[in-house]
Amino acid sequence: MCGIAGIYSYHYAANPIDMAELRRMREHVAARGPDGAGEWCSDDHRVGLSHRRLSIIDLSDDGAQPMVGASGNTVITYNGEIYNYKTLRRELEQQGCVLRSDSDTEVLLHLYAAKGPRMVDDLRGMFAFALWDGDKRRLLLARDPYGIKPLYYADDGWTLRFASQVKALIAGGGVSRSPEPAGWAGFLLLGSVPEPHTIYQEIRALPAGTTMCVDACGTAKPAAYFNISAEMRAAEERPARHRELAERAREALLDSVRHHLVADVPVGIFLSAGVDSGALLGLMRDVSQEEIHSVTLAYEDFRGQREDEAPGAQATAACYRSTHTTRTVTESEFRADLPRIFDAMDQPTVDGINTWFVSKAARELGLKAMVSGLGGDELFAGYSTFRDVPRWVRWAGLPSHIPFLGDMARPLIARLRSLHPKTAGLVKYGGTYAGAYLLRRGIFMPWELGKVMDRDFMAEGMRRLDPLGVITAAVRPAPRTAIGKVASFEACLYLRNQLLRDTDWASMAHSLEARVPFVDRKLLTEIAPLVMPLAPGGGKRLLAATPSKALPPAVAGRKKTGFETPIKDWLQRDDRTQTWRRMPELATAGCPWARRWAYQLATLA
Repeated sequence: MCGIAGIYSYHYAANPIDMAELRRMREHVAARGPDGAGEWCSDDHRVGLSHRRLSIIDLSDDGAQPMVGASGNTVITYNGEIYNYKTLRRELEQQGCVLRSDSDTEVLLHLYAAKGPRMVDDLRGMFAFALWDGDKRRLLLARDPYGIKPLYYADDGWTLRFASQVKALIAGGGVSRSPEPAGWAGFLLLGSVPEPHTIYQEIRALPAGTTMCVDACGTAKPAAYFNISAEMRAAEERPARHRELAERAREALLDSVRHHLVADVPVGIFLSAGVDSGALLGLMRDVSQEEIHSVTLAYEDFRGQREDEAPGAQATAACYRSTHTTRTVTESEFRADLPRIFDAMDQPTVDGINTWFVSKAARELGLKAMVSGLGGDELFAGYSTFRDVPRWVRWAGLPSHIPFLGDMARPLIARLRSLHPKTAGLVKYGGTYAGAYLLRRGIFMPWELGKVMDRDFMAEGMRRLDPLGVITAAVRPAPRTAIGKVASFEACLYLRNQLLRDTDWASMAHSLEARVPFVDRKLLTEIAPLVMPLAPGGGKRLLAATPSKALPPAVAGRKKTGFETPIKDWLQRDDRTQTWRRMPELATAGCPWARRWAYQLATLA
């Protein structure tokens, strides 16, 4: 796991690259790779690649980057882990390739020599990389299927710059800070900035599951090689028989866990009181992982309450005999860490605080890699959205098609202060899956944005973003079933744009690698057909049954709460986070805390 950055002056009239700018970009991501730093520049000073290293596989200097291929004409800078690299290595050696290191990075270079950009079809893992092909004078950018690892780029028509973080591109000094209205509108609507937008006009995210080539003619459009929604739709055509479910689910999960434990350092686990991480811990034990260190967060404010994760996590740790640490976070520690959190937060987001502190706790124990249960609810249909969204579509389907009814009903419903502010949009938006999902996951509603930010700026943002269009595009080709549609929304929007991104910045700020066995392209193709025929809740029961030793009953039957923090209370007691009080809409009693937090973050940018 690492941080990468690079510059390619592809236009014939562009200036040679500025190595000082490249180094500023690289050093901004230093926390992502404290174990080493490297750079490479072409002889003509048109291409420069840089790297910060966190050593997880092949700890020797042989794994240092940027890495030059055997021919001397290819160079790669790469962030991530390729979990099937040993299999790929054996296949390459059988074809006559001679590898000099034990790293997965070198495997990528040889695989590119054999297959070109289509190499990504063979990769199982999390990755973002840039590979320079000197023979073709072409730069290849690639990102993993789910978008676990980030990759951002800026192209001014002369020079392309890329980095693992948005702030690294800004730190280089060669990219404008002009704000992107669509990015800000997306953040206030959904709590995170939806891809491919960022909060800056000149910076874009390379979409998940795509590659992009840059040569002397310029930057080609990103080319998709994997589509989660298409996999969901394909799974609907081949649902599994009931008697196969348990055995197939266990086999697929054991395979994913086994692959995600490949490392030359110990791999621990973030442990909550829920089914997802508990099942992973049991499966880690089943694949004969010997020493397992589990880490749980506890908060004094939650002691003895339903939100307290510590007792359930302790029971799971005892069940599977992990070396367990419960780390208590206090309000004073939150206050002390808040400036560092704001600095590490690459783009505004309403989440990520929990991952910041649990990553901090793991690093304090000397751990460099942790397994997370992230993605379990998306894969096994564990969220309430799998019930709520289809129900809202059924309820509002007819009213939503009556012209102007939604617009007329909204101000009337909004006057009922006892209702949640989003209720006013149910008639207008609830009749379609995209609209119902926006209501369910949204922070502010479209008609509210002009009240909390500049009206003209937000109006332009809504025009450029087209939120319902963004949500609809996430599920093309659209699955036919309700569970397929919602699973695609959750994986391609909430998981990708918020949970995975927050896990990345919050863990890497502590030089910690977070691995997500539930977020795996091969596992998706195996599990989706098993979950499709099940009623809501059935997927999580299936997951809970996969370890050979059952989860503790209190954990298996625990109502989902998430990995929560008391930030909604701390936020209102910290003098540095009180800007929201100036807005009447946010200062009213009962205003959802996420709205206050989102507005606060927007004013700090």
